[in-house]
Amino acid sequence: MEEMNLRNYAYIGDAVWELFVREKTVKMTDNAKNLHKLTTERVKASYQAELLHSFENDLTDEEKEIARRARNLPIPIARRSNQIEYRQATAFEAIIGWWYYYDKEKLNKFLDQIKSTLQKKISM
Repeated sequence: MEEMNLRNYAYIGDAVWELFVREKTVKMTDNAKNLHKLTTERVKASYQAELLHSFENDLTDEEKEIARRARNLPIPIARRSNQIEYRQATAFEAIIGWWYYYDKEKLNKFLDQIKSTLQKKISM
């Protein structure tokens, strides 16, 4: 199995996560402004960093290494205002992308676990 660049895992992970969130939020409202707000609140770096923190202890050693390496990637200049959150979000996206390619069962288990949490937070 050929390894990809960590940025590519994060790139795919970002798309997988955003699609997951959009599939949930699109059922919540027909109002475009509210839909945008519901979605962006869950795809932003701070939310992803929070989620990573919530499941980091359950990662395998290999997954922890992926997260560690992704956190240490160089940060684009535009994102340097909040480096910690951006680094954590990149690690979150890299894990999601890695699961997407190599462990869809674990990805689906993770997504299933947070569906009810996401649903509760959205309805607040």
